[in-house]
Amino acid sequence: MSTRKETLTRNKQRRARVARIKVGIVLSLFLWMIVSLVSVIYLFIKVHDLQLQMDYLMEHFTVNEEAEVSDNTEVSDTGEIQYNTDIDESVEEEYPIANAVGFKDNLAEEGDQLKVYLTFDDGPSSNTSEILDILKEHNVKATFFVIGQEDEKSKELYKRIVDEGHTLGMHSYSHKYSELYSSVESFEEDFTRIQNLLYDVTGQECLYYRFPGGSSNQVNNDDMAKCISFLNAQGITYFDWNVSNGDATSQVYTSEDLVENVMKDVVKYKTSIVLMHDTSAKEKTVDSLSTLIERLEDLGADILPIDGDTTVIQHIAANSIE
Repeated sequence: MSTRKETLTRNKQRRARVARIKVGIVLSLFLWMIVSLVSVIYLFIKVHDLQLQMDYLMEHFTVNEEAEVSDNTEVSDTGEIQYNTDIDESVEEEYPIANAVGFKDNLAEEGDQLKVYLTFDDGPSSNTSEILDILKEHNVKATFFVIGQEDEKSKELYKRIVDEGHTLGMHSYSHKYSELYSSVESFEEDFTRIQNLLYDVTGQECLYYRFPGGSSNQVNNDDMAKCISFLNAQGITYFDWNVSNGDATSQVYTSEDLVENVMKDVVKYKTSIVLMHDTSAKEKTVDSLSTLIERLEDLGADILPIDGDTTVIQHIAANSIE
């Protein structure tokens, strides 16, 4: 009787062990499936972000070698298509047109003093005050290419940017590509609106502009050359960029990634115009700012606001436009 009972007990224990093994196998397979799914999703996101970055680079810094370039264009040292047209001498006499530096001429050589210009697009935002606080803490001046916002908080931020010695630049009033670039008349109207707003609020005439999408954007439904010609006639210098922290091309980047994106490129150039963004969604840009400044200072770079002495970086050179 005792032997039968022991046999039943052993069988019961064996079945329990088998059941546990089965459960373990099922759980292992389930976990493996979950890990595999997460890995696939992560890789998909990374590939997607890399594609966005490649598209961005192709749009702003390269020219299709097989594309037909018309007789009135040429490819500049930056790799961008430039328009070869005669400059209106009367306009040039009234407002000298900035000469953009060529890509090769801007390559850093041993012993060059690196100049870095931190620029923030799209503000003011809920992050602007913190950005200004960080810049003040490090005694660094930057450049803000702002859009049109007429609430009292934004007006206070416009004034604070100017009062604390930063450069206030224009980035269009609306930042709505479909409206801004629908025609040269729309561009002119938008420009006048942002210029008047900033002058009325700060008492300072803004002399610098950044095209939404850059001067080489592919959104303009009319002709980018006409918009550039308009700015030339107004005595306005526009700045593109040659370094980006990547906050507009990927949400996956960490704050550390944003810093490294800048640091790997600023060592290449005598003058680096760094593209960053000031919107409520760019907390990582804010989080990375102190570290970026410290890394640049450790590098020995001069961190400066854009002014009349700044080497002009343009994707399409202003002096190539009539």
